[in-house]
Amino acid sequence: NMIEIKNKKISKNEFMDLREEALKGWYTGKDVDLEDSFEFHHSLEENKIFSKKLIKAKENNQTLVQPRAGVALVDEQIKLLSYLQNESQADLLPTTIDSYTRQNAYEDAQKGIMESIKNNKSMLNGFPAVNHGVDSCRRIIKSLDIPVQVRHGTPDARLLSEITYAGGFTSFEGGGISYNIPYAKNVSLESTLRNWQYVDRLTGLYEEENISINREPYGPLTGTLVPPCISHAVAIIETLLAAEQGVKNISVGYGQCGNIVQDIAAIKSLEELTNEYLIKNGYEDVIITTVLHQWMGSFPQDEAKAFGVIALGSVLASLSKATKVIVKTPHEAMGVPTKEANAQGLLCTKQVLYMLKDQEFNNKEVEFEKEIIKKETRCIVDKCFEIGENDIAIGVIRAFKSGTLDIPFAPSVHTMGKILPVRDNNGAIRILNPGKIPFTKEILDFNNKKIEERASYEHREKSFQMVIDDVYAISKGTLIGRPRNK
Repeated sequence: NMIEIKNKKISKNEFMDLREEALKGWYTGKDVDLEDSFEFHHSLEENKIFSKKLIKAKENNQTLVQPRAGVALVDEQIKLLSYLQNESQADLLPTTIDSYTRQNAYEDAQKGIMESIKNNKSMLNGFPAVNHGVDSCRRIIKSLDIPVQVRHGTPDARLLSEITYAGGFTSFEGGGISYNIPYAKNVSLESTLRNWQYVDRLTGLYEEENISINREPYGPLTGTLVPPCISHAVAIIETLLAAEQGVKNISVGYGQCGNIVQDIAAIKSLEELTNEYLIKNGYEDVIITTVLHQWMGSFPQDEAKAFGVIALGSVLASLSKATKVIVKTPHEAMGVPTKEANAQGLLCTKQVLYMLKDQEFNNKEVEFEKEIIKKETRCIVDKCFEIGENDIAIGVIRAFKSGTLDIPFAPSVHTMGKILPVRDNNGAIRILNPGKIPFTKEILDFNNKKIEERASYEHREKSFQMVIDDVYAISKGTLIGRPRNK
């Protein structure tokens, strides 16, 4: 069943037909009433609206902090979020969705809810919003004083978006590429792009009622040695797809890679490039903010060491002037954190942000690195437009098939997995093997030169072994996977 995906706004009539189908996914779908939902959003105080808080932060050059957090039961979720709001100076709150809901396995989520009630503790790794339904979501929103976002990882989030939007959540994470290739093994891009066009069109419907719901393409992808140009290309394409469906407030994200210069250049170039492509494609009224994800790779077991990793990510968020930082916890290596550990990660981050808030970091190296990232990213995105005959939805599907766009270390069979990234001698991420990505000779030579510098410093050949060493480095206490004697 080949659905032809085009980057074209879904008409209202067609959307209403699709909606009837989507709302049947679980019985709580019948409680979604758009007019009532619009009314609920209009009744929200300004301090609970994600897009407004982001715009204000961007104007004030301020970096907001946001944790991850989700448990199985409504009252417990309210307790958890209230604690983070009151004890940790969080500016924005999440509701992280459980894995069953992410796979649309609502029956299993229901069992998880029952088990959690029985055992008096959360037996799910997040909040099953679809099962709890609209009114329960509204209870969460009503009990808090700051904005709440839905964070998940769902290839088909149509019903989840309907229920959480109706429930008063004012931001929704994800996209048809970023919540497919890094998360799923064999889900077609056609189907996820179509399902996310639905989410974006729904967001557009709210926007038409003057309710600006923030959308956040998921930046870090696999969280493992992802070169900035790869995550930038995905973020830009998901932004363009969302803008076409009427989304007006978008946060583009990036996962910290560890080299300060490259990371600052990445966040800055991400915002500039996203705006450049929006304007070039006629979307002039979309507001772009940036998100830095603190270290997404493996974490040290030791809590004190984990705080070191968190603090470094906080430095980066501040110096790059990211609008928002997604905060890790000292329990990262152990799994779902306690609320106290979660608060500690936030307080650590806040401390660093306060100390750096008046400091700027611009130098020739950052400018140079920004240019490299922009050149690499344009090679990919422009080629996607070219092979899609100017339709970016068609282009991105063809790009993944041909390897023009590729994501390293992803579980999906729908990416070539040929690209091999590795760190250079300063720990910046470079491209060891581009696979089929259409980089210019100049870009390939530059990457090659940077990797050769490291190889000669380490007295070894540049090889796949370096990649393996880099993947495990942070959990062993370094950034670059050097041989022992270095």
